[in-house]
Amino acid sequence: MDQLRADLSACRLCADRFRATATRHEPRPVVWFKPGARLLIASQAPGLRVHEAGTPFWDRSGARLRDWLGMDEETFYDRSRVAIVPMAFCFPGYDAKGSDLPPPAICARVWRDKVLSELTDIRLTVLIGGAAMNWHLGKGPGVTERVRRWREFGPDVFPLPHPSWRNTAWLKRNPWFGEEVLPALKARVREVMEA
Repeated sequence: MDQLRADLSACRLCADRFRATATRHEPRPVVWFKPGARLLIASQAPGLRVHEAGTPFWDRSGARLRDWLGMDEETFYDRSRVAIVPMAFCFPGYDAKGSDLPPPAICARVWRDKVLSELTDIRLTVLIGGAAMNWHLGKGPGVTERVRRWREFGPDVFPLPHPSWRNTAWLKRNPWFGEEVLPALKARVREVMEA
């Protein structure tokens, strides 16, 4: 796995693509996993703050996600316990209007199966956002419907909306998420991490 992590950290497949974005940035893969991890967080792609820090969820969305999981910062950032494997390992950049660009599909095609095949101790997968849901569950309904049907995916997979503060209105419109999904998620995280 050390060689895989090194190869992924050195990846420059999207260098030309990123230089053509409004942010004109260089690739900086955020590689956050080690052998032994029990929890897989399958997310979308790093944002600008994560790109700058080199640490996943190093922003307000990370604080919200840790709260949803019932997990402290030290445990969350222990790579041997929590693997954070986004659909794209680099910040995709912004378009001319300042909106986030989607994760480049080439990243998942090249790296995802290689990484996941090395993470043999995963007991719980948390899917954040539509791209991760489509990869792991196949094409299907939108994020809200999949999160609403969370029980169908068994105790080992939880689909979640993105914990971005931009989704605060979504959380207010869908109170069942906090009432039903989060208590079950926290209980399952405790069970997996303490086993």
